[in-house]
Amino acid sequence: MKNILNVSDLQNIARKRVPKMFYDYADSGSWREETYAANQNDFSHIKFKQRVGVNIDKRSLEKKFMGEKVSIPVALAPVGLCGMQHRDGEILAAQASEEFGIPFTLSTMSICSIEDVAENTKNSFWFQLYVMRDKEFITRLLARAQDAGCKVLQITMDLNIIGQRHADVRNGLSAPPRLTLSHIKQVLSRPTWALGMLRAKRHVFGNVIGHAKGVTDNASLWSWVAEQFDASFSWKDLDWIRNQWKGKIILKGIMDPEDALRASKLGYEGIVVSNHGGRQLDGAPATISVLPYIIDKVGNEMEIYMDGGVRSGQDICKALCLGAQGVLIGRPFLYGLGAYGKKGVTRCLEIMRDSLDETLGLLGETDVCDLGRNNIYYKNYKEFFLE
Repeated sequence: MKNILNVSDLQNIARKRVPKMFYDYADSGSWREETYAANQNDFSHIKFKQRVGVNIDKRSLEKKFMGEKVSIPVALAPVGLCGMQHRDGEILAAQASEEFGIPFTLSTMSICSIEDVAENTKNSFWFQLYVMRDKEFITRLLARAQDAGCKVLQITMDLNIIGQRHADVRNGLSAPPRLTLSHIKQVLSRPTWALGMLRAKRHVFGNVIGHAKGVTDNASLWSWVAEQFDASFSWKDLDWIRNQWKGKIILKGIMDPEDALRASKLGYEGIVVSNHGGRQLDGAPATISVLPYIIDKVGNEMEIYMDGGVRSGQDICKALCLGAQGVLIGRPFLYGLGAYGKKGVTRCLEIMRDSLDETLGLLGETDVCDLGRNNIYYKNYKEFFLE
């Protein structure tokens, strides 16, 4: 993989190897995709302050996430249908992140189950929860995650209704693929992917089928999913989850300083500044653009992470300079997974690590924990940070 120099290289290969319906699922947003594009583009507004004449011989990229040391300030974000990008995708991504020394987050809507991932890894991983109407299922799901050794729970706050994702609608997305002529053509045009999937034991949502009441096959799954989005979900509904979870809780989907302050006052250990990768409210700002407002409102009361648009170690560095504890990456590791499986995820993380290390040194810094706003320039800097 010597010629794989950036995330775009992995993306181009994944586009050729993964069936269109599943590639589009990973690489699309809602409606006009304005927020999806802004997440990545708004990083360009931030410029670095290059410093010289500093001894940068020994540099450290290590931080702590939820009390545990990480080799670089990155965690793999929860992604549904990860196992459709590559055979046993969640297992491979979890193994790659474990070997790299960073957290992996398993999605509720994963192909490989909680137990599948636990059986194939040594360390604990994070688990992400969608809050659904079926509270009995959620109670059992939380118990399964804790039995598997999960210590950190991410609760997704921004999916009580689903944003319309035109690519998924047009593709008729499902897992496994429905046997339409279009889907058959897509699968046949990706023979390596298809052969891999034929060898896979896991093709459906492993955390749901056989666990949710009445969900025994793919047909019953989709009707169940359609009924599970809970528009009445609110802050008060989090109490019963917290009463069941013995570990730490991170709230994912926070985009407003007042919501961040509320999470802090309620005693949650962390938040993820996230707009669901531009897949929910189109027209919302980029996460990197609202991050400093939230940092200024909450301060050091909790650990603040962000996701959305991160494509390099330089992007990670900019988020750290604005005050984030670290970042979560979704699409970049999916590109690696779709391109080369576990080796592709590892290569993605290597790219992130190497560009972060290089940037840190050229800023005249030796420890990512020392990065701050003094290391950057920002477009309309005073207007942006001063109210």
